[in-house]
Amino acid sequence: MSLRVVATGPLLTVTLNRPEVHNAVDPETHSELLGAWRRLRSDPKLRVGILTGSGTKAFCAGIDLTRLEDFYAESSPGERRERWRHEPGIGGLTRHFDVGKPIVAAVQGYCLGLGLELALACDLRLASPKATFGLPEVRWGILPGQGGTQRLPRAIPGNLALEMILTGRPISARRAAELGLINRVVPQGRLLAEARALALLIAQQPPGTVQRAREAVRRGLDLTLSEGLELEQDLADPLREQAGRRAAREGFRRAPVPRGAPGGKDQPPGPGPRPRDALNDSPGRT
Repeated sequence: MSLRVVATGPLLTVTLNRPEVHNAVDPETHSELLGAWRRLRSDPKLRVGILTGSGTKAFCAGIDLTRLEDFYAESSPGERRERWRHEPGIGGLTRHFDVGKPIVAAVQGYCLGLGLELALACDLRLASPKATFGLPEVRWGILPGQGGTQRLPRAIPGNLALEMILTGRPISARRAAELGLINRVVPQGRLLAEARALALLIAQQPPGTVQRAREAVRRGLDLTLSEGLELEQDLADPLREQAGRRAAREGFRRAPVPRGAPGGKDQPPGPGPRPRDALNDSPGRT
């Protein structure tokens, strides 16, 4: 199998498993990835995904160039454009497919081309010290076609994104952290454990709240500030109502007993414990 998919409690860990080609994605891997993301989206027991690569040399070095033609076989340019307007992008996450749940990328080694585009499509990114990030497509006479030209300038300053795209030159994990492309650098031996710990921390939060917060941020990036604030209120308001109802129920349960009611103030104390009860409550007796 070119993909390992393991569910552990609320987490779904997806591992690209083609280390002999630096975990490059071929059509079969694409289909398996799409199936994994559909599973994460549809299973209510799964709350957070993790995407990583097998081995230590690469997260994903991009599309398997020896199979590039297989992605586009038997279709004209017009047919491909029409299909790409509706179908998920390569790797599933890159276009027209939102899992609706957070995904953490655990990046080691090469993260190039489609690899970087997949990482950019994730919500959070951790990387080992030797990870490298780049979009080398210009060197092959093609463009980053799975979201690289759009997501990278949204993740780092536009002029720096353009430099990476126009030169094809990669950057180090340290530089990626400085630019905010990744959340932080983690020792290689702790990378997957740190990704799981972060994913589990998110999974412990109320799932509806997590999903709405994620939606507010992701959708808000494409809106004006005023539109984003309106979206925020639309998503937050139902949660406030739910919280208010919970608080009301808690308040009712914790409310003091009214004066004069059984057990309330102004009531004579009840009878004390029977001698045997008092004896059984004495220290050292069970």
